[in-house]
Amino acid sequence: MTDAGPGSDPAGGHPADGDPGSGGPGSGGPVVGFVGLGNMGGVLAANLVAAGLEVVAFDPAGPERVPAGAAGAGGVAEVAGRAEVMVLSLPNGAASQQVAEQIVGSADRRATQVVDTSTIGVAAARRVAALLVGAGIGYVDAPVSGGVAGARARTIAVMFAGSDDDCAAVGPVLAGLSDRCLRVGVRPGLAQALKLANNFLSATALVATSEAVAFGTAAGLDLATMLDVLNGASGQNTATSDKFPHHVLTGRYAAGFANTLMAKDVALYLEAVGELGRPPVVAPVTARVWNRFAAAEAGADFTRIYPFVRDG
Repeated sequence: MTDAGPGSDPAGGHPADGDPGSGGPGSGGPVVGFVGLGNMGGVLAANLVAAGLEVVAFDPAGPERVPAGAAGAGGVAEVAGRAEVMVLSLPNGAASQQVAEQIVGSADRRATQVVDTSTIGVAAARRVAALLVGAGIGYVDAPVSGGVAGARARTIAVMFAGSDDDCAAVGPVLAGLSDRCLRVGVRPGLAQALKLANNFLSATALVATSEAVAFGTAAGLDLATMLDVLNGASGQNTATSDKFPHHVLTGRYAAGFANTLMAKDVALYLEAVGELGRPPVVAPVTARVWNRFAAAEAGADFTRIYPFVRDG
């Protein structure tokens, strides 16, 4: 499973160094290892292949997840022994920590850099970075946002943080993931902070839009008409412009991001806010709604928050 993140792309930042076409066995680019080939990871790994990079991939669910053009591996240690840069797309901090420990413990390790596209929270990113850096392995914190469709279109936001040397070393890999790579800081954990803020806003927008639309339709308004007006008015947000038109109105409910992951991300946001000693105001309410939804329909697509809110 992957943790893609559903929110809108962050503004600003600096583009990643490197040419997405500079990889591959004949071009001198790094061999890239990829661990975690779920909804998001599978697409990101395929993007690296399409960018001309040589990719070695592994997912515990089985070799059938390895994208066309990539070589399969039997485990994390094998990937670490064949690849110079490893990309992770994992569901939580515990998974990233476990994979990092396996990389460090690999006897014939070739890997010198790790790019973690997972959403794992600020504290977990710092723990993983310390573990890897202590073993002489660079770490770039690089969560993504924009959904599976955005990954396929190469418009997904890759927000990344790391030292100048580490970011330069993985520049071609970041550029292979997406055309929108934004550096947000020099310390691992800063990209996680931005991703958590982004997902909290996305989660809140979905809950608030669900309540507002449920109110409007109960009063007799047409859903499509509501969306047309909202998207030209001050209530417009990523839920009204993307999630509702493409998944709620159509009945698809297939954005590719689970409600359990959204609940996890909001919880990580609250945890990070608490660590800074800041008083949360809206986040506890948002968290309660997502926790109830995840408990009632564990694993459901996160866009199904609308019928959950509508039906009480």
